[in-house]
Amino acid sequence: MDGFDEEASKRYNNRELSWLGFNERVLQEAQNGAHPLLERLRFLSISGDNLDEFYMVRVAGLVGQLGQGVEERSADGRTPLQQLVAIEKRVAELTAGQQNVWQELREKLSESGICVKTVNDLSAEAFAWLDNHFTTQIFPVLTPQALDPAHPFPFIPNKGISLIINLRRASDGHAVRELIMLPPTMPRLIRIPGEEAIYISLESVITGFSGKLFPGYDMLNAGLFRIIRDSDIEVEEEAEDLVRYFRSAIKRRRRGQVIRLEVSADLDPVIGRDLDDVLLAPGAIKSIIDGFIGIGSLSEIVDEDRPDLKFPAYSPRFPERIRDHGGDCFAAIRSKDIVVHHPYESFEVVIEFLQQAAADPDVIAIKQTLYRAGKQSAVIKALIDAAEAGKSVTAVVELKARFDEEQNLLWASALERAGVQVVYGFIEWKTHAKISMVVRREAEGYRTYCHFGTGNYHPITAKIYTDISFFTADPRAGRDAAQLFNYITGYVEPEKFELLTMSPRDMRARLMELIDQEIDNARSGKSGAIWAKMNSLVDPMIIEKLYTASNAGVQIELIIRGICCLKPQIPGMSDNIRVRSVIGRFLEHSRIWAFGNGKQLPNRQAQLYISSADWMPRNFDRRVEYMLPIENSTVHDQILQQVLVANLLDNQQSWELNSDGKYVRVHSGDKPFNLHRYFMTNPSLSGRGAALHGDGVPKLSLKRPVRIDG
Repeated sequence: MDGFDEEASKRYNNRELSWLGFNERVLQEAQNGAHPLLERLRFLSISGDNLDEFYMVRVAGLVGQLGQGVEERSADGRTPLQQLVAIEKRVAELTAGQQNVWQELREKLSESGICVKTVNDLSAEAFAWLDNHFTTQIFPVLTPQALDPAHPFPFIPNKGISLIINLRRASDGHAVRELIMLPPTMPRLIRIPGEEAIYISLESVITGFSGKLFPGYDMLNAGLFRIIRDSDIEVEEEAEDLVRYFRSAIKRRRRGQVIRLEVSADLDPVIGRDLDDVLLAPGAIKSIIDGFIGIGSLSEIVDEDRPDLKFPAYSPRFPERIRDHGGDCFAAIRSKDIVVHHPYESFEVVIEFLQQAAADPDVIAIKQTLYRAGKQSAVIKALIDAAEAGKSVTAVVELKARFDEEQNLLWASALERAGVQVVYGFIEWKTHAKISMVVRREAEGYRTYCHFGTGNYHPITAKIYTDISFFTADPRAGRDAAQLFNYITGYVEPEKFELLTMSPRDMRARLMELIDQEIDNARSGKSGAIWAKMNSLVDPMIIEKLYTASNAGVQIELIIRGICCLKPQIPGMSDNIRVRSVIGRFLEHSRIWAFGNGKQLPNRQAQLYISSADWMPRNFDRRVEYMLPIENSTVHDQILQQVLVANLLDNQQSWELNSDGKYVRVHSGDKPFNLHRYFMTNPSLSGRGAALHGDGVPKLSLKRPVRIDG
């Protein structure tokens, strides 16, 4: 590997290639015959959307570095150019895999009564309907543009799909080239009315009725292309007005440079070369797609009303502890700390908490962080209701939440109009912590109730992301939360936290201390053990400390859904570290960390934390995050002995990371266990259910499960 830092590549997986590995595992779920057909199609479309965002942000950053002559190497020793070359090769394999999966699913869907056809394949009745639909609904929206010296090449928006059609005038043979942008407001896949679900792509409809669009011309050929633009927003430190800056930056983002050009295999090669000249910047990647361009659009078919081709419907439970107190959130929390496990238990409990706070005359203040709240948010409405009821309401709205900036600007305006004190936090840091606090007047005085979440206050994603909600009335947590909010709103740096650890203040240092503690335990003859669940592990300092812990004999189990730059199972470096990734019906999103504290895990003396952070430099250095110790013994058992144990027991939707950076699927053997199915069918964490090993599920064994390639 000429030009690589060999020593670095032996210690770290490349971040970008590790992310592509995650997306390959998502694509593998589209091939998983155990899933219903439309769910497999959903996984396929997700792999397409994921890849788009990867280009818009990560690849865009590398292209930018290349353009500026930056030669700084990644942790694994690659220059930006070397990373782009490796990405291009890996993406070519991934996109070919997507098309193969689509062809397989298309055939199986057709057998099940869901067909994707062309205009020529339609019955006379269906053709007549589509003819009318094109004339009345599509034709008026289309704007063909001639491509010739008199017409400059038009601006194509991000993720825009365009047709280029070569035509010949019937009267004199004059050649014309036309470009038609597919209207982004129209469905990409048009459904023909009828019991049988027949879909036709918009581009197929346009080419099929080209005679109506271009009367007097014969269509010679047509091809499709799609672009991805740099869509990241860099915040300049000198930005004086963050709101005005983001409104301007969102507009600029729509015109970011092209990072990826996808062209259909049937596009005229001459046109392809012209597109290269017009669109591609140095370092940008061109992909020739033999199949369906814009795989993410296939999600439109997933909406088909075919419950027999989807996962069985699931309704999350409302936490029993709240019901036991007549639905009074404050009485329940005052009685005892509560943990709620989403999506198995309803996110409605979080909304209820805020709605009750808004309506309760004894509540005097609410403070809330908002990173991603969704487009139809009951959380926002509750805060507005509270402000209109005369309560003191503060909302920390994070404008830098990528791709939610525009929505967050809208929410901020609505909140301010209602009288909410809206704060935008720090210019250089994102406020990523998920915290809500409610101050209530009670007989003994003011009491603070807190909610700490590992996920966003987003009612839609809360139905598919696995996260932890923790409610407490512990005065220490209330005082810490108040200090954290004061730091964000007024830059008043906390003197000392009683429970919380915060980044970018000292979270990395605290984690290093906890790992050192396990190293000391192992070296002194005690057990050293670490279990950690998160979305990504990237930070080199933490990775090196984990390598040191492994060499000291600490047994380390990591459950990392996405990016993992650590290399496990390398003799003399990471023998005692094992890494697994869970990909299934729900998106694993909770951040939970356990340290054995001198004993094997799981044990009741373990130091257990929940957090809003992953172990990445951005979370430690450029984001406001929290980590919170779980001291309540019941909650401790529920999170450690149920959630973490179940993740390590799973053998039906888990992958294990090898020392070479490749993942292999875990084999269920004679004791299949699916953690998502378990929590869907067993008592809730906050109820009176037994721990996993009390419900007929085997205790966790440190003996590794069998693996199979694939």
